[in-house]
Amino acid sequence: MDRRTTIKWMFAAAATAPSLQVSFAAGAEAMARDVAAGQQGYGTDPNLVAEWKPGGPWPLTLTEAGRLTTKALADLIIPADDHSPAASAVGIVEFIDEWISAPYPQQRGDREIVLPGLAWIDGESQKRFGKTFHAASEAQRAQIADDICSAAKATPELATAAKFFAKFRDLTAGGFYTTPVGMKDIGYVGNVPLATFDGPPIEALKKAGLA
Repeated sequence: MDRRTTIKWMFAAAATAPSLQVSFAAGAEAMARDVAAGQQGYGTDPNLVAEWKPGGPWPLTLTEAGRLTTKALADLIIPADDHSPAASAVGIVEFIDEWISAPYPQQRGDREIVLPGLAWIDGESQKRFGKTFHAASEAQRAQIADDICSAAKATPELATAAKFFAKFRDLTAGGFYTTPVGMKDIGYVGNVPLATFDGPPIEALKKAGLA
């Protein structure tokens, strides 16, 4: 969306809020003066996807070992199949690294879960198999994941690890299924006009108890 469209929305909102009309009117006058003076304005918003580079907004957190562990676990959660690539192929490692590095309360909280969790899963793999998690076989990785993939079924000593796995799984799925590849994988159409809308399939309504 360009800034011109945003400004149009702002003026429309101001029209419904009398207390804001004075400030918006003043802003409009200032903008008009800029235009009259030959100012070019702000232009369109940057293409953040095209211009983003790792570590751009803030320093990243994961070490090389952490990135390898993140890749191994993310690809265990969403492996490649006939429809789409593995999670790491669409930038999930970079996404998680960026997420836990962000200086905001939610991300800082997630960082306190993810970083110790990655250290734990590497240590657990060393304890069980004598190798780091990313160096373990897929079956060995799955054995550890099976023990922590359900908080309800995890033993008390694995409760913290299960909390980590739940958070990591949410980040992996959230990142993957908001990429074009992930949206295509689940059949998400998005903002595309339809000639007709027949409503939810009867099978879905029956499953939800609505038919």
